[in-house]
Amino acid sequence: MVAARASSNRNFDHFLKGNFMRSILLYLLGVPIPIIILIALFWH
Repeated sequence: MVAARASSNRNFDHFLKGNFMRSILLYLLGVPIPIIILIALFWH
């Protein structure tokens, strides 16, 4: 029972870490794009 709980906690931590890293990656990809578009629109 304890081993199963530890295993599920480890899987849950891995799942959270994976989602956290993916959300950071999407944030880093998604934030500069509108800024670049706005700069490009106002530059011309």
